[in-house]
Amino acid sequence: MTTTSPDAVSYFTAQLEFRTDVADVHTALESGAPGFTLLDSRGDAAWAQGRIPGALHLPTGEIARRGAALLDPALPVVTYCWGPGCDGATRAALVVAKLGYRVKEMIGGIEYWIREGFGVETDDGVARRPADPLTSPVAGITCDC
Repeated sequence: MTTTSPDAVSYFTAQLEFRTDVADVHTALESGAPGFTLLDSRGDAAWAQGRIPGALHLPTGEIARRGAALLDPALPVVTYCWGPGCDGATRAALVVAKLGYRVKEMIGGIEYWIREGFGVETDDGVARRPADPLTSPVAGITCDC
């Protein structure tokens, strides 16, 4: 077995080029200058239930029609949907890419955003739940990811 596989390098490079995770998105948003538009591709009821603060609500079925008016062509787009059991963010990213925008999918979706203890916005304000120790490091433990 070789230590370096060109196929593996290509595959994992593509993963990092087209995907990001909730921790990286959170860090970028907290900086105040994330350098991307965060797009929530879920429907109206899901948006009302809770969303990532600062996200743009643009359901997948409306992206082709309304995307050009709402998205800044100078900024890449990061899409999210419910979570790992949902391919809504992937479908939204495909539509955004077909419109000519640079795009990444946020893996984990809002589920992992919530599970990592990050704030969720509703019309009543922003709420946080404690981080799930199965998905987020607990005090004194760090991730060398």
